[in-house]
Amino acid sequence: MSEKVQESQFQITGMTCAACAIRIEKGLKKMDGVEEANVNLALEKATIKFDAATMSPADIQKKIRDLGYDVVTEKVEFDITGMTCAACSARIEKGLNKMEGILNANVNLALEKASIEYNPSILNPKDMIQKVEKLGYGASVKSDENEQETVDYRLREIETQQGKFIFSLILALPLLWAMAGHFSFTSFLFVPDAFMNPWVQMALATPVQFYIGKQFYIGGYKALRNKSANMDVLVALGTSAAYFYSVYLSIQTIIQNTHPTGLYFETSAILITLIILGKLFEARAKGRSSEAIKKLMGLQAKTATVLRDGEEREIPLEEVISGDVLLVKPGEKIPVDGEILEGRTALDESMITGESVPVDKTVGDLVIGATINKNGFIKIKATRVGKDTALAQIIRVVEEAQGSKAPIQRLADMISGIFVPIVVGIAVITFLIWFFVVDPGNFPEALEKLIAVLVIACPCALGLATPTSIMAGSGRAAEYGILFKGGEHLEMTHRIDTVILDKTGTITNGEPVLTDVITDYDEHEFLALVGSAEKQSEHPLAEAIVEGIKEKGITFKEVINFEAIPGYGIKANVENKEVLIGTRRLMKKSDIEIDQVQSKMVELEKQGKTAMLAAINGQYAGMVAVADTIKDTSTAAIKRLRDMGLQVIMITGDNQQTAQAIAAQAGVDQVIAEVLPEGKAEEVKKLQEQGKKVAMVGDGINDAPALAIADIGMAIGTGTDVAMEAADITLIRGDLNSIADAIFMSKKTIRNIKQNLFWAFAYNALGIPVAALGLLAPWLAGAAMAFSSVSVVLNALRLQRVKL
Repeated sequence: MSEKVQESQFQITGMTCAACAIRIEKGLKKMDGVEEANVNLALEKATIKFDAATMSPADIQKKIRDLGYDVVTEKVEFDITGMTCAACSARIEKGLNKMEGILNANVNLALEKASIEYNPSILNPKDMIQKVEKLGYGASVKSDENEQETVDYRLREIETQQGKFIFSLILALPLLWAMAGHFSFTSFLFVPDAFMNPWVQMALATPVQFYIGKQFYIGGYKALRNKSANMDVLVALGTSAAYFYSVYLSIQTIIQNTHPTGLYFETSAILITLIILGKLFEARAKGRSSEAIKKLMGLQAKTATVLRDGEEREIPLEEVISGDVLLVKPGEKIPVDGEILEGRTALDESMITGESVPVDKTVGDLVIGATINKNGFIKIKATRVGKDTALAQIIRVVEEAQGSKAPIQRLADMISGIFVPIVVGIAVITFLIWFFVVDPGNFPEALEKLIAVLVIACPCALGLATPTSIMAGSGRAAEYGILFKGGEHLEMTHRIDTVILDKTGTITNGEPVLTDVITDYDEHEFLALVGSAEKQSEHPLAEAIVEGIKEKGITFKEVINFEAIPGYGIKANVENKEVLIGTRRLMKKSDIEIDQVQSKMVELEKQGKTAMLAAINGQYAGMVAVADTIKDTSTAAIKRLRDMGLQVIMITGDNQQTAQAIAAQAGVDQVIAEVLPEGKAEEVKKLQEQGKKVAMVGDGINDAPALAIADIGMAIGTGTDVAMEAADITLIRGDLNSIADAIFMSKKTIRNIKQNLFWAFAYNALGIPVAALGLLAPWLAGAAMAFSSVSVVLNALRLQRVKL
C-alpha cells in the first residue's frame, strides 16, 4: 500500500439486508479516490482503501449518509492548556482535523475546550491527546466525559428494538385476539365487540404502521431514491397494501352503512411486530457473534503502576507510553509488552501462546502484555504500547478476518442484489393470477397472496449466511491461537492436500542442544577443557555446547591464545593444555589419529546430530555431539496430518543424511533437502504445477517467499511476533497441531456456510411458491421471514462451541 493510500473502517447503522451492503459497496466504489470497498452485513462494518490525497474519511462518511445510512461516530471534549492566542487554537484545530479518523474538530480559545467528532474504529482519545501534546499543548478528557462509559452501539440497538417490540406487541395483541375470533376452532373464545370495531382496529394499527414501521418507509424510500431495492421495500409494500386496503374498506362501510368484513389491520400490525421481534433476536445474536473480540479485549489490564519522577502512580492503560518503567506485583497482569529491568518470575502466557506451563523470566527477557505474573515482583520497561502490543495485533488480525469476504459469498451477494425487484415482479404476477384467473374479482384474496409473497421473500438470511459464519469461525480459531488473515484464507484452507514443513524452528525447536559426550578422559575434566575453549567462540553450535556443560554444573577455566579456524574448528590453550575442537579435517591437518572413532561419528551423524572431535595436547580425547531436537508435539502432529489424508513433506537446507534422520524421527516420508531459502518457493511452485493445493509452514522470516507463493502460507509465530505479513495464517502457539486445527476449523466453517446458504436459498425457493399458491397466511410469512435470519445466525454461532 502506497503512503497516500489509507485504509479506514466505518461502523454502519441502518442496513437491513444484503442488498443494503451491496448498494453501499457500489456507491463507495464509484467515488473518485476509493480503490477498494468491502461492506460486511453481519459486522455492520465497511472497510475502505482510498487515496488520502484526493479525499478524507469525512467524504466517505458523507457518501454513506447520502446513500441513506449512518456511520457510528463518537464525540469527546478535551480541556486544552497552554493556548495563548487565536493562532494556538487554529494550530490545534488544523492539526486535529488532519488526523485520520477525525471527522470534525472545533477548538474554543475562550473556553479552552476542544470538541471532536471521530471514528472510534480508527483512533481513540489517547491518540488525540498525544497529537495535541506533540503540537506543544496539553489536553485531558473533560472530567464529566471521563466518568461516562461509552455505550456499545449494539446494546443501544438491542434496547431500541426491545422498546419498539413491546410497544408494538401491546397494540397488536387486541388485533391478534380479534383475528383469532374468526376461526371456527376458536369459536369458544370471547372477543369484545370493541376489538371488532374497524375504527378501534385502525386506531391500534396506525401507530404500529407509521411509528414502529417508520424505519421501513424511510429505508425503502432511500433505497428507491438510489435506484435500488431492499428488504424495507418489500415490508413497506406488503404492510401498506394490507393497511390502506383496510382503511378503504372501513370508509366504505360508513358510506354504505354496512358491517365491515375482510379487514387486514391485524395483518400489517402483526407482520411489523414479528419483523421487529426478528430484528431484536438478530441484534442479540450478532452481539454474541463478536464474543471472540470481546474476550480478547477483556484480557487486557485496565491500569498500570508506573514509576514517574521517582513516585509510583496507578494510571489507565491508555496513558502508558513507550519507555515507561512499570512495576508488576505477583498475581497482576503485565500491562504492555516490555523488557524486564529487575527481578525474576514465572509468567502464565497461556492466553497468548497456549503454553500451559509458566515460563521463567529474568532480567533482559521480553514479556507480553496481558500475560499473568505468577510469583515474583518485577520492574519492566514498556517497549510496545497501544496498537503495537502483541495482543492488539492479534485483535487487529481477527477484526480484519471477520470483516473480510470469502469468495463463496460472491454468489449470495449477486443473487441478493437482483432479488428484490424479481420478488416484486412475482408478487404482482401472483396478484394478477389470483384476481383474474383463480378467484376472479376477489380482491382481498389476491391481496393476501401478494402480501404473503412480498414478506416471505426478504433475502435477510441470504445476506447473513456467510459473514456470520466467517465471524464465528475465525473468532473461535483465534481463541486457539490460529489467526486467519481473511475470509478467503479461511475458505481456501479446507482445500489443502499437501503440507510442506520447514525443518528448523518448525518441526524442531530451532536451537541446538548438547546431546552426547563420548570420552575416555575424566568426563568432568574433559568438559571443563572443551567448555572453556568453546566459550570463546561465537558459533551457534559452540553456544549449545557451553550451555549444555553449564547445566552440568561445571565451572570454566582460564583461556589464552584462542584461535578460530574457519571451516575447521577452534584451537585454544587452557591451563597450559592445547585443546583442539572441530571437524575430521582439523584432526587430519593436525596429524591426530581418529580412525578408531570414525564409525561412532558416522552413527551420530545418521541420527541427525553434528559431532565434533576434541584433542588435548596432540592426542584424541573424545567427541561431543549437538542436535536441533524435535519439538515434543511434532511427531504426533505429523501423524495427525497424515491421518487426515494429507501429504506431508519436510524441506530443509541441511544435508540429505541429517534431513533423513530428522524426518525418520518425526514420521515424515518425503524429504526435500539441501535447499537454499530462495529455492523453497521453487519447490512450492513445482508441487502446485502438479495440481496440488499446498500449505507452506515456516517461521515467517527466511521462508517468506515460499509462504507468499503457497496456496496457504502458515507462519509459526510466537506471542511477541504475530504480525507476519507474508503468511495467510499465523499459528501463535508454535505447535504443529495448530496446522491440523486450522484445516479442521476451515472445514467446519465452510460446512456451516454451506448449510446456511442451502437453508437461505431453500427457504426462499420453497417459501415463494407456497405463498403464491395461497398456502401461507401473511402473518405466518412474516414470522417465517423474521426467524429465518435468526436461525442462520444461531447456526453460525454453533462454531463458537467447536472443540479443537
